[in-house]
Amino acid sequence: MDWKIFVATFTAIFFAELADKTQLVGITLTSKSGKPLAVWLGSVGAYMVVTLLTVAIGALLGKYLRPDIVKYAGASLFIILGVLMIAGKI
Repeated sequence: MDWKIFVATFTAIFFAELADKTQLVGITLTSKSGKPLAVWLGSVGAYMVVTLLTVAIGALLGKYLRPDIVKYAGASLFIILGVLMIAGKI
C-alpha cells in the first residue's frame, strides 16, 4: 500500500466532509431517532457505496484520459456549480 496516497486521501476526505450537510443529516437523524448505531451503519454503508462508485469511475477515466484532463474537468465543474448556486439556479 502507498501510505503517502492513503494519508493524503484520508486527510482530504476527512476535512472536506467535516461539518458539511451530510454530517448535519447524520446529527439530525440521530437526535430524532435516538438510534445512533443504525444511523452510523447507514452512513458508513452509504459512504462505502459512494466511494466504490467514485473509485470505479476514477479508475475507468484514468484508463482513457490523462490525469490533467480529469483534474481540469473536475475543477471546471466545481466552478460552474458554484456560479449556478450564486445565481440561484440550483
